[in-house]
Amino acid sequence: MTGLLILILFIAVIIIGVPIGSAIGFTTMISFLLLGGNIEVIPQKLFSGVNNFTFLCIPFFVLAAEIMADGGITRNILNFCNNLIGHIRGGLAHVNILASCFFAGITGSATADAVGLGTLEIKMMDEGGYPHDFSAGITAASAIIGPIIPPSNAMIIYATIAGNVSVVSLFLGGVLPGLLIGLSLMILCYFISKKNNYPVNPKRASIKMIVRSFIDTFPALMMPVIILGGILSGLFTATESAAIAVLYAILVNKFILKTFSWRKLYENILSTAKMTSVVFFIIAVASAMGWAITVLRVPQSLAAFFVQYASNKYAFLIFANILLLIVGMLLDQAPALLIMVPILLPVAASFSIHPIHFAMIVTINLCIGLISPPIGMTLFVTSSVAKISLMRMYRAILPFLFVEIVVLFIITFVPQISLFIPSLFGFV
Repeated sequence: MTGLLILILFIAVIIIGVPIGSAIGFTTMISFLLLGGNIEVIPQKLFSGVNNFTFLCIPFFVLAAEIMADGGITRNILNFCNNLIGHIRGGLAHVNILASCFFAGITGSATADAVGLGTLEIKMMDEGGYPHDFSAGITAASAIIGPIIPPSNAMIIYATIAGNVSVVSLFLGGVLPGLLIGLSLMILCYFISKKNNYPVNPKRASIKMIVRSFIDTFPALMMPVIILGGILSGLFTATESAAIAVLYAILVNKFILKTFSWRKLYENILSTAKMTSVVFFIIAVASAMGWAITVLRVPQSLAAFFVQYASNKYAFLIFANILLLIVGMLLDQAPALLIMVPILLPVAASFSIHPIHFAMIVTINLCIGLISPPIGMTLFVTSSVAKISLMRMYRAILPFLFVEIVVLFIITFVPQISLFIPSLFGFV
């Protein structure tokens, strides 16, 4: 009963607009008081929550993305995608989606995609004659591919919490689900564009233009190859790969793009520090809250519910999807993972669900939650970038949201989509 009251209090605090980190911290304090615990334990739990070597991946991957984006690689990606598929009906919408797939290999973040690529994508689609709301909707919908295709900050956090899967196995597991989501969005955009007679580029790019733009984009495309290739070959660990990504981004900016400057690097580091400080604060307070929730026996109560009402694996997966979609609407990915994974993972294991497959289910659910009304985080970011009201943003996202939920259930009930590539490397 106490756990339920804490959960209601937490949701109420979020709904009234308290920042997520403060909301988690406040709820954690209340939980400690209800438990009669010593309040001095909280700093220990905050520190232990972030005292993990693997978490070093996060600021390094964010910094690498900042450096590459600041060097002008985003425009090169858009130009290459436009030359490649801009001539298809709904071409610029397809460019938007394909660019997100490529950019995901650099950032691992939906917010970075929505901000970094979003501004250019929406402007490009507006100038191309597409409705502004449609441009904003597809920008938000494609941005969630960022945390699915490797590298992925969400999967780094998941692997750290779960302890029974490696970061690289999750990176490999995210490739096909991410591409499937991108393909489904392209199919939807094609039919919407055809129905509404949206513009299409009448002139197909020449082979020479495609090759030239590919060469310009090649350094960005090589980053995920270097990261995964280095880890799989044993040259460096997943954490070290993030530092390698930063070094690679600096070298690309210095010697290929020729946009490097020490002042820009300082600004990139400063921006990374601001972004990751928020992430690590949320991880710290969510870890403390997770401890309180465990002591209140919320995981055990929820597990008992699943055992009682979810009599088989498929019923559990349906319940878990619904629960995670709701949680994804309310929380950012880091706290959602820290709170939900310890609760759901043991139940998934009891139903013999493969840990990589379940990791994909959790991650994709939380990604879709980022664009789910009323308070999906990426909706706020994209509405700000597109300069439209949240109500217009809600209407714009609905068709894309429906398609992504359909794909989610396909991934849920067809495990091989998530397990095929990891199996090739011996992780299954």
